[in-house]
Amino acid sequence: MFEKIKESLESSPVVKKGEYDYFVNPITDGIPLMYPDVLEEIVAFIKEKVNLNNVDKIVCVEAMGIHLSTALSLDTRIPFVVIRKRKYGLPGEIAVFQETGYSKQNLYINYLNPGDKVIVVDDVVSTGGTLTAVVNALKSMDIEVEVIVAIVEKYDGKEIVENETNIKVLTLAKLDIINGKPIVEILD
Repeated sequence: MFEKIKESLESSPVVKKGEYDYFVNPITDGIPLMYPDVLEEIVAFIKEKVNLNNVDKIVCVEAMGIHLSTALSLDTRIPFVVIRKRKYGLPGEIAVFQETGYSKQNLYINYLNPGDKVIVVDDVVSTGGTLTAVVNALKSMDIEVEVIVAIVEKYDGKEIVENETNIKVLTLAKLDIINGKPIVEILD
């Protein structure tokens, strides 16, 4: 199972961003092409691993969590909210500082309410910076984070997020870059 995801990840080109090895994949970057069967496998994984019965909203981070959350929302009929990289100035907007292996910026949370039960969906966890910042901000807003789902795990980001948030991170694939090539292990 999840052959299309593995095939897609293994064919990813790798580029350098400073000292950071960055793999380019439709799951994580929207390029090259995203095939519907890859999205279907992602949705099947999430539905198999996560009890969605009590989830009010799917939360994703702009930009690469959007397509994953859209596919999951269409399949489950659970609405989703995008944490944006742009300030809108809406009432109740919360700014969150996020630092990753290759960027630093503010993210902005809107339309989540105390008591909401959410899952957080993202494409990849590598340094843990984004997910840790987002989940801790959600928790400070009295939002109940049921689980974090990151399709791809790279480096030690999963453990960092779990240690710093006390929330389980589910991942489908572990990816390492060895000699400029992605090496993929499906974790299911």
